[in-house]
Amino acid sequence: MIRTFHVAILLTSLILLITSSTITYASDKPDISKVGFVLYTKSSAPGTLNARWMYGNKYRGSGIATGGPREGYAGSYHVRYFLENGDFSDEYDLVIEKVGDIFEVSWLTDEELKAVGVGMEVESGLAVGWYH
Repeated sequence: MIRTFHVAILLTSLILLITSSTITYASDKPDISKVGFVLYTKSSAPGTLNARWMYGNKYRGSGIATGGPREGYAGSYHVRYFLENGDFSDEYDLVIEKVGDIFEVSWLTDEELKAVGVGMEVESGLAVGWYH
């Protein structure tokens, strides 16, 4: 009887420990300040992509990637991004690699990796989520 009681207490404690560690409260929202999204669309100029981007929930704007391949999205580009008001934001060397049906994307400055992302081709372009 005492053994059963101890086992019951042990199991109850274990269940409480497991469930308390997996509960997410509304006030515990994940930090999205370093997560971004960009949609690249083909420009009429070969090897050029237009960008519409957002970073966290604070910044957004446009951009243009140049120097890429004439066909498809995979390749190396130089990209310049602008804020919504037209002010310059950032520029990077952009590398897009196709791996199966997904795209692995890297943003570099002076050959130093600054951000990574993953994307997929959608009807209107290349949609990429990224982390800085």
